[in-house]
Amino acid sequence: MPAEAGRPAPDLGRYRAYLRLLAGLELDPRLRAKLDPSDVAQEALLKAQKALGTFEPRGEAELAAWLRKVLVNTLIDAARRYAGAGRDVGLERSLEASVEGSASRLEGWLAAEHSSPPEKAERQEQLERLAEGLAALPEDQRRAVELKHLRGWSLEEIGRDMGRSVTAVAGLLRRGLDGLRGRMAGG
Repeated sequence: MPAEAGRPAPDLGRYRAYLRLLAGLELDPRLRAKLDPSDVAQEALLKAQKALGTFEPRGEAELAAWLRKVLVNTLIDAARRYAGAGRDVGLERSLEASVEGSASRLEGWLAAEHSSPPEKAERQEQLERLAEGLAALPEDQRRAVELKHLRGWSLEEIGRDMGRSVTAVAGLLRRGLDGLRGRMAGG
């Protein structure tokens, strides 16, 4: 959005960790060897920056929702580019629903049922800190926390995915959540 009417353009860079987190959750495993979630988030932010003049968000929640749509489109473009896939409406709808579901679970960690506008702004800031905190965790802890709390997987499912025992996964989750709490408290 141009800085018209005395309103500055929103700082999209502060959404980098949030978009990287969602991209990491949604990136097709077959594309992980070719694409990094950070690159996908960066590409989405570049697209959003270019399109910002055509969109005027009425708040943080609307801006975050729009950025998620830009991310979905970026993930779809990546699937087409690297997987040789043509247009697949089912994939597009599935990916959009999955990103929104992940975002809802992420917000569910922080949200109260009925929030005032200042509370919603505070929650958005907490989401950004949470995404940054997750990104700062060691890879195995981050993955375990994301799969458990943002995907809703069981310890057994996470263990199979990560090639670890249930006890090892529980330890990763405990250390990851302890580290995350420490980062959130310090943020």
